[in-house]
Amino acid sequence: MSASSQSFWEAVDLLRERNPAYRREAYGFVIAAVGHTVQSLPRERLADPERRHLTGQELLRGAVALARREFGLLAPTVFREWGVHASTDLGEIVFQLVGAGQLHARREDRPEDFAGGPDLMRALSEGLDLGVPEPGTGEAGPGGGGSRTIV
Repeated sequence: MSASSQSFWEAVDLLRERNPAYRREAYGFVIAAVGHTVQSLPRERLADPERRHLTGQELLRGAVALARREFGLLAPTVFREWGVHASTDLGEIVFQLVGAGQLHARREDRPEDFAGGPDLMRALSEGLDLGVPEPGTGEAGPGGGGSRTIV
């Protein structure tokens, strides 16, 4: 069966048979993140197929934004459950999907394009208000939330 005649999930299952490091859901999320990121591009860039191409760092930012929107405070936990611990894991999934014919890359695109950005787990949780008092102040962290007494 050729890559082009496989369904997305059939391709993912074959990839996972060879390398089960990542959960199935991680592959689906990467495809959703590509769509989310492309749709957030400026209209003039979106209209031009050459300029619509995403860099690894652009896709990482889009994936973080989508994960924070979809999973909120649980985003780091969800990613860890999927086996995704670093930005290079997202790059690995992208290039597995490229190899399976499910995504396209330019000749100059490399898995290393996903390295060197911000720490993925920190980016997923940075700035999220947990409503937990800051140590020694009795005040909640960024965003307020106030302190609560649990009885």
